[in-house]
This record gives sequence, structure tokens and C-alpha cells, in this order.
Amino acid sequence: MAIHMPPIGLPKSQRAIKVSVDGVATTSEGDLPQVGDEEVLVRVVCVALNPVDSKSVEMSPTHGATVGCDFAGEVVQMGKAVSTVTLGARVCGCVFGNNPMRPDNGAFAEYVAVPARLVLVVPPTMPYQSAATLGVGLATVGLALYQGMRLKCTPSAPAKKGFPVLVSGAGTATGALATQILTLSGLQPIVTSSPGSFDRLRRLGAVATFDYQSPTCGSDIREYTANELGCALDCHVDSGSMTMCYNAIGSDGGRYVALNPFPLRLHRRRSVQPGWVFMFTQFDQTIPWKRPYYRDERPQDYRFATGWYEEMQELLEAGTLVPGPYIEQTGGLDAIVRGLEAMGRGEIRGRKWVYAIGKE
Repeated sequence: MAIHMPPIGLPKSQRAIKVSVDGVATTSEGDLPQVGDEEVLVRVVCVALNPVDSKSVEMSPTHGATVGCDFAGEVVQMGKAVSTVTLGARVCGCVFGNNPMRPDNGAFAEYVAVPARLVLVVPPTMPYQSAATLGVGLATVGLALYQGMRLKCTPSAPAKKGFPVLVSGAGTATGALATQILTLSGLQPIVTSSPGSFDRLRRLGAVATFDYQSPTCGSDIREYTANELGCALDCHVDSGSMTMCYNAIGSDGGRYVALNPFPLRLHRRRSVQPGWVFMFTQFDQTIPWKRPYYRDERPQDYRFATGWYEEMQELLEAGTLVPGPYIEQTGGLDAIVRGLEAMGRGEIRGRKWVYAIGKE
């Protein structure tokens, strides 16, 4: 039987946040993930919490699986086929946490393995804390706008004539990134959020802002867009946000793309094509979680993602992509368990919670 031994200079084991036998996240000791030919091993410096981290533990726990998606850190090992990054590079990205097929790999750990073509090299002026907030959001925005909504214009090939795109929940980390990407693509982001986020979203390119709590929000947007809105991205995804998006889309219909499974009972317009995206499909592997999150392999999403990361790398290097606000929490790896509990209670809003795991 082959025995996996870490390369010289790396520890034989690591501390990580794993799913316990009773389905909750706890700190435990485990193996380092094995590194594939096209992967890099990253020594994790910072991580950020996402709603999917707590949801996955609650809805589809895998005993012994390592939790966490967003990370930033330093490349310490490379697969033999890797040519896009170098040892010692500062990188960020996301990984399939709580993965039943690869339980030793997740972001909330001292080391994480990730495809080399699905990491971003962090500019020298960007702190690890900011970089750790980008992975899930950028991957999700790419899949939502270009695989789900099927937009043709991108930041590198912007539209010659822009048109409105609704971003519901633009005050979220992913919604704010979507607002920027749409602006850079030559489009006109129409956004909903709480009024406290209006000024920030306008600075990111929103052409109009609407209070998501207004009972006339959807009809107000339809009036503002002269009944011509054809694209809606729902970053909030509940009965209220879906109804609002459907009310905002013009009479000719269009596409509604959600970031979570949406209430099917509210799909009441044949002229609107609904769908939802799941960031983990970019890794081209089955997602064996409980339905509705189960997904078969989607090689087309991996092919898209490799090009998308190249485009996002250019934006990072140019300094045109603004990371969202964050709060750095104390306590390191051990404190993440409390953070996941707070996330599950809905206590994290407006800013991502970031944790330092290793030394810079």
C-alpha cells in the first residue's frame, strides 16, 4: 500500500476545521491534501467566511471533510504540469470545501490544494486580507453572468451599446463585484440594496439604486427601465427578491439567474427563463451533496473558468477591481467555528469576516 508523505519542509499533518460525527464544525488534526499534477499547494495566510460554508455543514455534512472556500496564501508546492504560477507566489482563490470526495482539502486549514489555473496572483500592494474575500465572489459572478445569463460582453470586450442589468442584493460581497464587472463590461447595473450601501454602489458604477425593502421596488425598476429590462441577477434569493426581480423584468421577458436554488412556485412568467449557478461547478467534478445542490460534472464551466481567471488577473494587475469591505476577526483557526455559527444565525452582513491562519 502506498503511503503519502509530504515533501521535505512541509509538516506531516495540519490543523483544520472539519465536520464532526454529529454534523458540526470543529478544529481537528488531519493530513495535508495530496497535490495533483495541475495543482498547487498553498500555505494559507488568510481565509474569509461565506454563507455556503455554514449552509453546507448544516444541509449536507460529510463527517471528516474540511470546511471552507475562500483563501489567500503562498504557493509552497507545485504539480509537475504547472507552469502558470511559481513557488512563493502570493495567490488567492477558492476551493470546494466540505467535499465528500476529497475530505482532506478545504480552505479552513493550514494548507489547501487548488488547480493552478484557478488561482489569482495577488498584486504586491493588496493585503492578504482583501485578497481572501475575492475567490468565491469572482467565480460566482463569472458563472452567473456568462454561463447563466449568457452575456456576450466582458471587461476585455465591453458592449458598444450598454443595456440595463438588475443586481438584486448588490450590497452583498458578490453583488458588489457583479456591479463592478457589469460596469467594466459597458453595461448599466441597476441595483437594489439597503440605502446605507447606495453611495458605495454608485462609486462602483451603479447607474440607479433602489431600496430592496420598498413594496414598489420591482415596479419602480420596470418604470425606470421603460419596461425593457431583460436580465436580473438575484444575489439574495428568497420569495421577496424573486418576486421583485420578476416584477422588474419587462413584458418581453428575459433571464433570471439566482445564486441559490429559487422557489419554483414563484416562476409564474413563461417569458422569463430562470436558473441558478453553483460556484463549485468550475472544478469540473460531481457535487455529491443532497438535492437541490447535487450537480453532475460540468466541463464547460471549468473551460470557462480558466479564461475567466485570466481576465480577472488582468483587472487585479490594473487595479481596476475593488475588493469589498471586511472585518478581521481575532482567534485564528479556532475562532472560525464561532464565525460559522454567527453566519448561520444571519449575523454577518455588509462586510466579510476574515481570519488570519498563518504568518505573512
